Amino acid sequence: RYSLWSAVGLSIMIAIGPLQFDALLAGAAGMDAHFREAPLERNLPVLMGLVGIWYRNFFESQSYLVAPYSEALHFLPSYLQQLEMESNGKSARLDGGFVDYPTSAVTWGEPGTNGQHAFFQMLHQGPTIVPIDFIAVLRPEHPLASHHPKLLANCFAQSEALMLGRTVDEATRVAGPDKPELVPHLVFPGNRPSTTLLLDALTPGSLGALIALYEHKVLVQATVWNINPFDQWGVELGKILGKVVEADLTAPVFDPAKHDSSTSALIERARSAAKAN
Repeated sequence: RYSLWSAVGLSIMIAIGPLQFDALLAGAAGMDAHFREAPLERNLPVLMGLVGIWYRNFFESQSYLVAPYSEALHFLPSYLQQLEMESNGKSARLDGGFVDYPTSAVTWGEPGTNGQHAFFQMLHQGPTIVPIDFIAVLRPEHPLASHHPKLLANCFAQSEALMLGRTVDEATRVAGPDKPELVPHLVFPGNRPSTTLLLDALTPGSLGALIALYEHKVLVQATVWNINPFDQWGVELGKILGKVVEADLTAPVFDPAKHDSSTSALIERARSAAKAN
């Protein structure tokens, strides 16, 4: 989160080589320049940030999904999960007060080829609206070029189906006269929001630009919400208490009064299991 461009990215440079790492940095620098110079109405981080705020604060969407249609981007949703939620999952404002509006949505995702057979059912026909970012690569990074049109077709078709849905009349025609009981199951409400990001090719440069795009998007949202995206005080309390609990797990004598009843019960159960071993 925010640090792969720095010396912390040394492991990345070792893994992919300095030339590729320089290309990663160059791609990010290009997005930095776009964010700094492009007019607001054509500024990708600004547009993505405001779209996210639109659905989070005005439609009260609780989560948002990232679905890359590229197995090479399998871990991107996990990376963005930390970027979005650790940066903007806060209620303390910059002026010292507290927000009275939602901030970060729950960020989650999987490659679309996995998601289609798992949670896309909920996206299409569930009562909860989940905004989606589809990410697709136009030129494949793998040798199976004949498979790639199928991958792109599924990506584009999912966004179309989410947008258009299927009406009762259309569902009735699909069900046919002999299966009217299927009609409710064949109706898709549609009007489900999604954004599709297209990369010409997946390269270190385009990946750097993509990551920087999301970083700047998070900053845009933090600015509107009046919060600091660059700290993470929310992890501190659990770490402090974790040291206390760790000591209690191995102490010769445990005082249950040190914790609430549920935590004490967990500690005692773990201590009993350790003694049994």
